[in-house]
Amino acid sequence: MVTTAETTAGNVSNIDYAKLIEIGIALSAERDHNRLLETILVEAKNLCKADGGTLYLCGSMVDRDDEPEPVFEFESDGKFLKFVIMRTDSLGIAKGGTTGEDIPFPPIRVYNSETGEANHQNVASHVAVSGETVNIQDVYEESGYDFTGPRKFDESTGYRSKSFLNVPLKNHSGEVIGVLQLLNAKDDAGESIAFHSNIVPLIEALASQAAVAIDNQMLILAQARLMNSFIMVIGGAIDAKSPYTGGHCARVPELARMLAEASVSETQGVLKDFHLDEAGFRELHLASWLHDCGKVVTPEYVVDKSTKLETIYDRIHEVRMRFEVKKRELEIEYWKAVAHGGSEIELKADLDKALAQIDDDYEFIANCNVGGEFMASEKVDRIKQIATGTWTRTLDDRIGIAHEELNRKKAEPAAILPAIEPLLCDRIDHIFEREGSPQSMGADKFGFNMEVPELLFNRGEIYNLSISRGTLTDEDRYIIQNHVVQTIIMLNQLPFPKHLKNVPEYAGAHHETLIGTGYPKKLSKKDMSIPARIMAIADVFEALTAADRPYKKPKTLSDSIKILSFMVKDQHIDADLFHVLLRSGVYKDYAERFLKPEQLDEVDLSKYLPD
Repeated sequence: MVTTAETTAGNVSNIDYAKLIEIGIALSAERDHNRLLETILVEAKNLCKADGGTLYLCGSMVDRDDEPEPVFEFESDGKFLKFVIMRTDSLGIAKGGTTGEDIPFPPIRVYNSETGEANHQNVASHVAVSGETVNIQDVYEESGYDFTGPRKFDESTGYRSKSFLNVPLKNHSGEVIGVLQLLNAKDDAGESIAFHSNIVPLIEALASQAAVAIDNQMLILAQARLMNSFIMVIGGAIDAKSPYTGGHCARVPELARMLAEASVSETQGVLKDFHLDEAGFRELHLASWLHDCGKVVTPEYVVDKSTKLETIYDRIHEVRMRFEVKKRELEIEYWKAVAHGGSEIELKADLDKALAQIDDDYEFIANCNVGGEFMASEKVDRIKQIATGTWTRTLDDRIGIAHEELNRKKAEPAAILPAIEPLLCDRIDHIFEREGSPQSMGADKFGFNMEVPELLFNRGEIYNLSISRGTLTDEDRYIIQNHVVQTIIMLNQLPFPKHLKNVPEYAGAHHETLIGTGYPKKLSKKDMSIPARIMAIADVFEALTAADRPYKKPKTLSDSIKILSFMVKDQHIDADLFHVLLRSGVYKDYAERFLKPEQLDEVDLSKYLPD
């Protein structure tokens, strides 16, 4: 016969099973992690009329470079039990979960740190190790476990801990992922009684449903963390690949997020209806980290081309040696002429003049190689005139070279040695033909609209030294710009889930403009979503303010904003987003976090914001 105490302690009924089904449906539908944990504990308490309870999760304490202390990470059959939810109704205690209040107790060691043996003295730890339910009628009469903690709690609060029901949470693999601990079953009069044995299967069934729900959610979170980490590794590798990008891939996501949050907060104007949910912000975050992923296929010697003649090495050294050889040839001719009875004084004057001219010519070529000034037509003409100078090659230039280079040289007959050659030249082996269609790869599928140079590379010395601005040829520039093409192609091969389907669009639009003059698709404003336009501004502003680029002096904040304003006038970036950047103070918040102190100057916003 079941006593009254047993009945009020939660004897099982059909209503309980119906409630269990209802709880199971609710648990499977819950997406918020804290709410899920809270629901599990609260519903378990309600089923057996418990006054309190604690939910523990298994895990490990992991050292991280960015954290001063080890942090807890969820892991089935872990070596620690972390308090994640605590409730005691009669004392009004509610910690963890949606309350936002931290639980002041450190994780419990499941195994002894020195011996490695299981900690069976703590009942929750024992349940985590054994996987068995433990139902204790009165902790003050129980000698099998150490209840020092509950007794100290009672002393400090005046509470009377009595019955404890400890149930393991097992996932679909049978691994313990946590422990559900219920405290003090209550009868109808509110008195603490033992948990009836009939209620245990019901709580175990609930614990099983809860474990599956938690495990599924943890798997999803783990996948998301893995994806985040993988993406950050790619972004970090791209930044590390070239000193000219520095921390670009890491900073753009921060700026994009800040500008997106400010845009969402707009209550008037064009952006007042703009909204991003959690998935939208995640899309933007991933796109920001991956926007330059196509650079993994861009040759470093093109990305890092700091001089006009640079490839894998700077060919100015090769050119300089020709000038050196030419000078030695002139000196040899001088001494031969002297030896044949020529006037030493006249010959020396001619030699000094010729050597001085060679020195001057080389200095001019070397300065042209740097690419610091605009190359006017008269400078190009001088390069061509200098190139007519000759030197004598006596060694075969077709031995000891790579097969591909030899094939290029074979396009014309070998010169008979000794060969008279120009000091500068555009040779046949400087030409690298482009294989396949000259149309941009993927143009039909992805809508790329870029002018593709006829050649893959043109390494002609005169051709490169004659570059009018900077150090890049048309072929080099296309290769660099092509990183966006590769980004779009790469990202479209990834099976992004529905809630992340816009990542390729956002990432691939950061070099587009509002008037169809950008690349790789020549999009206009109507073709670009607001997050895509946010990406474009974030990419430019980070590049302008970056203080870790070895090829340029860091720009001040005011200079960077001024340049952005010019880009707004030219319709290269979105005016409304530019105004949000300024009006919200995002530009300043970002600058204080990432710019050097000497870059931080005052910006007169009245010059850029509409009245």
